[in-house]
Amino acid sequence: MLISPHITEKSTVGNALNTYVFKVRQSANKPEVKKAVEGKYGVRVSRVRIVNTKPRKVRLGRSEGVVPGYKKAMVTLMPGDKIEFGV
Repeated sequence: MLISPHITEKSTVGNALNTYVFKVRQSANKPEVKKAVEGKYGVRVSRVRIVNTKPRKVRLGRSEGVVPGYKKAMVTLMPGDKIEFGV
């Protein structure tokens, strides 16, 4: 269900607000993401929001390509819970 934590400058600002961002499978839905985060990290989830990012075209010289889209889930934890990523 969870592919990886989505660590960017914008998502680390959300960590202070108890919100964490994960890349998830395309078929994932909110209840499945909630159950996966609670099971893997041992925390209580209060809210899950899901965003689908669109694929985008890229060019390098004359060659063209596509960066595939993906689905990400923004998970808000209950007050007092925290996830520590090994950096």
